[in-house]
Parts: sequence; C-alpha cells; structure tokens
Amino acid sequence: MKKTILLLLFICSNAVFSQKITDTIASKRLNEDREITIGLPPSYEKHPNQKYPVLVLLDGDFLFDAFQGALSYGNYWDDLPEVIIVGITQNKNNERETDCAVDESTGLPTEKGADFFEFIGMELLPYIEKKYRTAPFKMIAGLDTTAGFLNCYLYKDIPVFDAYISMSPELPKGMEEQIPDRLATIQKPIFYYHSSGDGDLKKMRNRIIALDEVAKKINKPTLNYRFDDFKGASHYSLVLNSIPSALYQIFAVYQPISTTEFNEKIAVLPSGYVDYLAQKYEVIEKSFALKLPIRLNDFKAIEAAILKNKAYNEFDKLAQLAKKNYPKSMLADYEMGQMYEKTGENAKAVKSYMSAFQREEIGDLTKDMMVERADEIKKLLPKKGKNGKTEPAVEETPPTDTPTDAPPTDAPTEEKKKE
Repeated sequence: MKKTILLLLFICSNAVFSQKITDTIASKRLNEDREITIGLPPSYEKHPNQKYPVLVLLDGDFLFDAFQGALSYGNYWDDLPEVIIVGITQNKNNERETDCAVDESTGLPTEKGADFFEFIGMELLPYIEKKYRTAPFKMIAGLDTTAGFLNCYLYKDIPVFDAYISMSPELPKGMEEQIPDRLATIQKPIFYYHSSGDGDLKKMRNRIIALDEVAKKINKPTLNYRFDDFKGASHYSLVLNSIPSALYQIFAVYQPISTTEFNEKIAVLPSGYVDYLAQKYEVIEKSFALKLPIRLNDFKAIEAAILKNKAYNEFDKLAQLAKKNYPKSMLADYEMGQMYEKTGENAKAVKSYMSAFQREEIGDLTKDMMVERADEIKKLLPKKGKNGKTEPAVEETPPTDTPTDAPPTDAPTEEKKKE
C-alpha cells in the first residue's frame, strides 16, 4: 500500500514539476533530423512575461532527468531559479562519437563535429529562442566525450554560452593548456565548472587535474571557477555529485540570504545594509535576466542587521525598497514604524503602525500585530490632564500620609518591644 502511495505521489509530482516535450529539428548543417527534449518550467504558462535561462544538455538522453530533478528540488526551496532545459538526443545510435569528432592534431571540431558545433550555435539556440521565452543567460553541460567537446565553445572570442558544466571531460589534444588560457583571456563573465573523482578513468583524470592546476591560479572578477574532486566516486557516480554542486555554484547569488552570508558578509558591514540587499538583486537581474521581488526573508535579514548594528536610520531606505517591491502591503509602513520606535519618536511610530494596519498583510506581518505594537507604544506617550498640561505617561504612586522613611505598618513599635 505504501509503495502504491509513493508511486502515485511520484507521478503527481512529475506532472506538477515536469513539462517534457519531445521535438525534432530539421538541421541543414547536419543534413538530418535531430531529436531534442524540452523541459519547460512549472510557472511557464502562469507567468507569460517571465523569461528563463537556458540549459543545453549534451547526452540529453541520460542527463535530462538528473538535471531536471536537481533543478526542481532546488527551486522548491527557492535556492535555484526555473530554467528551460534542452536535451539533445545523442545515444540512440551512438551519435555522440561522430557529433563530437575533433581533429587529433589540433583538438578542434572536424567533419561532423564541426557541423554539430554549428548546429548548436546557429540552429538549435535560435530555434529555442524563437519558440520560447528565453533569458540571455545560457549554460551547457556534458559528460566525458561531450564534456570535452563543449569546451570548444570557449575558443570563440565571444563565447555563446555563459556557463560550462564539464563532468569528467575527455579532453581533446592540448585542451588542458588551452582552456586556462582562454579563461584568462575572455572578457565576458564566465562560470566554469568541471569535476573528477578518485575512481575516475586515469587517462582522463590526470589531464583534468593538470587543467585545474593552472586554471585555479587565474584571479579575475569575471571568472567564477570551481573544480570538484569527489572521494569514492566512479566515472559515472560523480555525475550525481557534480550536478547540484555545479548548479549551486552558478546560481549562488540567486539563493536567499543564508546564515553564513548574514554573519560573514552583512552583519560585519559598518553601514550600507540596504544597499547590499538592493545590489544582490541587481546582480541577479544582470547575470540571469531574472527580475525578482526581494524575498521577505531577505528583508528580515537586513532588518536584523540594522537592529544588531543600531543603524536605525537605514529603516527609511528599507521602507522605500519595500514600497517598490510590495506596494500594497504593510511592509513599508512597518519598517518606518520600527525606525520611529527605535529613535524615540513614539507618536510617529504609532501613526506608522496604524497606517500599516490599513494595508494588506504579508508574511508574518498581520493587522493584529500592528495594533498590538501601536497599543504598546501608546502607553509610553505623555497624556494631557484636565487643565491641558502634559502628564507623565506612567502613573505615579499615589502619595500617602506616611513619611517615605517610616517603617512598614506591620513593623513592631517601641512600646510593643517593651512589652
């Protein structure tokens, strides 16, 4: 019974998270029809104005589901964005060998390999861009033979891809020296990931490590580089280690503010906490063409940094950001209320919280919460008496006829002591 329920849940989850479309492209470059599999994001139909990054998978026959599963899981937790996946079928008749043919002396694509190289850049990508809503950010991934081949796109002066996932690549001749040179030369921002494992094929592993020895020394702001050497991983098992590692590397800035990011990058700043938040989302938009509303949890992280460092005036700037991202919600008024409350302007704080009360609830901010905050602060406000004079907010202890230095009424008197 449990197995049946799990199977049904799996089928239902696939229906929700997977939109797989099998398509065929009539390629003039290859002079043949090529099968591709398209994976559209779950929100593709719901958000007609949203554009999505593109991930091209060589060896799409067996890499498609692994990548789609990792992306679906990461997106569920809002760690990874939704992506259009394009898997190229290459293993029905072992097409991968001829698709990735390279010249033995130069290491460059040759014969059908040269045609396949142009097919991807000049036919496949334009086809996808015309048919679907794609963002400019493009990635490519492959394993061994196809992983070595995808590196050839780095030989272009302006590479067509922005991110490269090269898992246990079988490197063509001279590539372990040429790729680091290209990574150091290319001006556009590049994400480069490659991997191996201690159980990988030795003839490939030694050259992969040689590539890393040179590439890891490159120090430039436009290169985001990572190499993973997995312990206990074989040539094939390293794939399931590599995929999430590569995706989380590429989309690190997309992720919500973590405890580590808060402690190491935000809380230690002397000021500029709101600027940090705004810049984070500007980088997301610039890098991936994804325009996202700032997450509520990220607002909370900046609130915490402001409170921790007593930079209360930054709440004003945070309120402006809140108004821009959530104009109908109570968030902006709530931030202003916090500023006034912390700076001792209690009357203004009450006004801001009551203004928030009239707006839409958001996250854990509720109308009841705004009323409670306002009521607590009202107790601190000075009150006016009948004669119009201001009276203290906190009631004084009523005077008595007993002197302040007199003993308590139940203390023994001198007469009682004598008795």
